[in-house]
This record gives sequence, C-alpha cells and structure tokens, in this order.
Amino acid sequence: MPPRKKKTAEPQDMKKVLWAAADKLRGSLDAAGYKHFVLGLVFLKYVSAAMAEKRAQLEAELREEGGWSEEDILATLEERREYTGSGIFYVPPAARWESVLERAKGTVEGESVGETIDAAMRAIEKFNPALNRTLPKIYNSGQVDEERLAGLVKLLDRLVFQEQLGEDGRRKGARDIMGEVYEYFLAEFALKEGRKGGEYFTPESVVKLLVEVLEPKQGERVYDPACGSGGMFVQAEKFIETHGGNPLNVAVYGQELNQTTWQLAHMNLAIHGVEAKLGDEPADTFRNDQHPELKADVVMANPPFNISDWGGELLGMDKRWVYGTPPVGNANYAWLQHMISKLAPGGRAGVVLANGSMSSKQSGEGDIRRAIVEADVVACMIALPGQLFRSTQIPACLWFLAEGKGRHSAWAPGRKGEVLFIDAREFGEMENRTLRKLTETEIVHRIGDTVRAWRGVEGAGPYEDVPGFYVSASLDVIAEHDFVLTPGRYVGTAEAEVDPDAEPVAEKIARLTALLREQFAESERLAKVVDEQMGRLT
Repeated sequence: MPPRKKKTAEPQDMKKVLWAAADKLRGSLDAAGYKHFVLGLVFLKYVSAAMAEKRAQLEAELREEGGWSEEDILATLEERREYTGSGIFYVPPAARWESVLERAKGTVEGESVGETIDAAMRAIEKFNPALNRTLPKIYNSGQVDEERLAGLVKLLDRLVFQEQLGEDGRRKGARDIMGEVYEYFLAEFALKEGRKGGEYFTPESVVKLLVEVLEPKQGERVYDPACGSGGMFVQAEKFIETHGGNPLNVAVYGQELNQTTWQLAHMNLAIHGVEAKLGDEPADTFRNDQHPELKADVVMANPPFNISDWGGELLGMDKRWVYGTPPVGNANYAWLQHMISKLAPGGRAGVVLANGSMSSKQSGEGDIRRAIVEADVVACMIALPGQLFRSTQIPACLWFLAEGKGRHSAWAPGRKGEVLFIDAREFGEMENRTLRKLTETEIVHRIGDTVRAWRGVEGAGPYEDVPGFYVSASLDVIAEHDFVLTPGRYVGTAEAEVDPDAEPVAEKIARLTALLREQFAESERLAKVVDEQMGRLT
C-alpha cells in the first residue's frame, strides 16, 4: 500500500493555525510583551530560510560550472559577500535556525534555549551591521519559561518556505511568504493589544488607500515621520512593483519614537527586502528630527491622534510653523506642518488625522487651517467610515497635500485653487463584529480612479462632480464655509434618480390623501362595531 500523501495547508490556513498555536503558548505574558518573542523568532526563521534558499542556488551554480573542489565550494558557500551582495543577511552557522531548533528539541546539550537564541541574535547583528541594535535579546530574561520557549521554536519550525504560486500567478519565495506571515502576526497582535496596538499598526486597507492616491514611483524619496512597524513603506514598494517599477530603486526614510516599535520596523522591512533609513536611534520627530535636511517626494503617515504631550511648549519659534504656531495641547497641526516642511518641490503627502482636524477652531487651529488652505497646499480631503481602527473609535479622515499644486506639481498640475472632497463614510465591509475594512474596488476604483480623473491623469477619463460622493470646490467656496474642510459640507446629498414611469407628485398626493380618508372612515366603522359587541357583553 503506497504511503498517504501529506496534506499541505493553504498559506492563509497556515498563518491562522500558527497564530492560534502561538497564542496558546503565551501563558501569563500579555500580548504587548509576547509579540517581541514571537516576531523575533519569526525573523530568525526567515533570515535562515532566505540564506538557505540562496545557498542552494549558489551551490547548484558552482557545481554546474565545474572545476571547483569540495573545499572551495564549502568555503564559497560561507562567504558573507555572496549573500549580502544579493540583499540577503548572512547568518553564521551557530545562529542558524537548525542550531536553535536542535537546542529546543533537547538533542544537543549546552546553553539554555533562551541563551542560544540571544546569542544567535547578537551574532546576526555582528555580521550584518544594518541590523545593529534592532534584534530582541530578551529570550533569556525569564519572562517566558524554557518549556514554552522551546515549544514556540518547534511550532514556528512548521513554517515552510518552498516556492508557492500566489493568487496573482506570481511565484512566491521565502521572502514573500515570510512577509505575509509577519504582517499577519503584526495585525493579530495589534488586535490583541487593542488601543495600544494602534501605536505601531495602521489597518492595511487604510495604508493601501494612502498609497493608491499618492502613487509612489521608482526613484522617489518616501518618508514617514511616525513609521510604527513600517507598513507604509511595505505597501509603497508593493505598489511600485505591481505597476512595473523597480521597488529597490526607492529611497525610504522613517522615524519612530518607541524603542521596541523601532526594532519591529527594522525586522519587518528587512523581511520585505526594504532598505530604509530609520535614523541612528528611536527619537522624537518634533524635538530630534533624524532627517533634518530631507526633502521627500512622497510623505505619508498615521501619527497618533490628538496627542497633548508632544512638547509644543519647547518649540514655540520652530521654523516649521510657517502657517502658525500649533497649540501646545494638540499636535495635529504640528504634524501637518512638519510634513509640509518635508515636501520636495512638487511633492505630495497623505496624512491620517482625527476628524476634528477638519473643523476645529480651538487655540488658533482654525487660523492655521485657513493659512494652509489659502497657500493652496491642500489637494484632497477624504472622510473615512467608522470602525476602521482597532485602537480608537475616534472618526478619522485623510488629508492629501500637494506642494506646487496647479503650478509645478506633476501630481496635480491643473487644479490650482481647488480641493477635491470625497465622502467615503458609507464605504467598507465588516471584517468581524467590530472592525470594518475598505474593499479593493473602493480603494482602487471608486476613490483611486476618482482622484486620478480629478488630477487629469492620462487614461483616467474626464472628471465630473457626483453629488453625495465627491465634489471639487474652489478656495472661494471653502472660504464661504469658513475654511472648514469636512467633505459632507461640500458634497451634499446624492441626486435622486428620476423614474420616467413614476407617478406625478401631485397625483400621488391626491391618491394617498383619498386613501387615508377611506382608512379613517373604515377605522370609525370598526370602532362602532367593537362598541356594539362590547355592549352586548355587559
């Protein structure tokens, strides 16, 4: 009897199964702390698998070429430059996944599992300076006991990186598969952490919408001043690759204040093959700008909403406050002006902010908004639906800014003195009982194509206002609304469709009035019948 074929799980099933099993191993440690143990091991698994994939390819080439001794082949396979030159991290033998796995299985003696993993992380950083100070060395801290740690290693060993055919018909290697797993785990941890998870994770559909509207291109500089785990950069490079560009030909700059989130970003971007400059250290964007001279073509960010402790009292005369000094109690207009200050000539920006930013007049915010609008920097405002963010119930919107709009901006060349307002509050579908996501059709076609038509992109078709959905308003009209930028004020309500076979209004009113009188008369008759019947009972 032939052996039964082993059933392989679909990639999505694999991610769910691994997550469920990893979550069971969590014990008493909360999700915020546990994620670093899991994601660090996922990264270790990835760099080992990626190197093994490259190593097998290199060995096959050497043997096919011929003329190499076994000793020379082995030496070449351990040559660090063979990997780093291809964008792959070199992992020394003692730090490879197989070595960690053997220790977790107890087949070799020596250091504890935690000591082995920490040593592996330090060795990888030593051989790959780009990862310096970014990998977690927490496995021997005692926060997770040895048994659970060994179980986690053996569980993640089930990740298989054989080439797979994706839904789009493209072959996916170790990097693609691992990137999907890492993103999935990031999202699940953010869900577990609730509000705190929003500090490093922006919903994928919101990031996709930002990227779809901004359309980053190869050769451009992309900047995120509150980059979290780096999701904006990952989606930007995916967009470039999908549209025929070279994702490696992009200069990526970011900054993150939180130490552990800064580490998450380095690992996430490394897995996706994104080379990013995230500063020499985690730092406050307002008080310790890690890229002071940067002028970017594309700026996109989801900064924390309405933060009051941003240190504004120390930055009253900052050169970035061209349109007015932002209030000490709210950083929204500090973020906006910081991003405007980073725009290269013709650059564009997309920013996620709380809805209050569109209409607030407290502490001079209305005056700052007016100055920004009058400078013709605002290109598009989008009102988002609720329940998109797991970290907050505060309604959110998207600001799109364009330097040189209608003048030297190639992104919005013909829209001087106009702002596109889009009301997408009714968009999206429920992912579960509490979370909503924007659909691919809404992102790419209903919104993306609308913005492209408004911008005058070749092939996008003519632009025409659609009441109730989107409207292009002049600065004079915006001034009439006292520079409030809430899309609902401008788009109005959708025009009712006229049915040529519909009953004329006057005739319909007369018919319904007569029908109502008949019903009143019938009601009186029935009331008398009831009274008569009740009289007979008494």
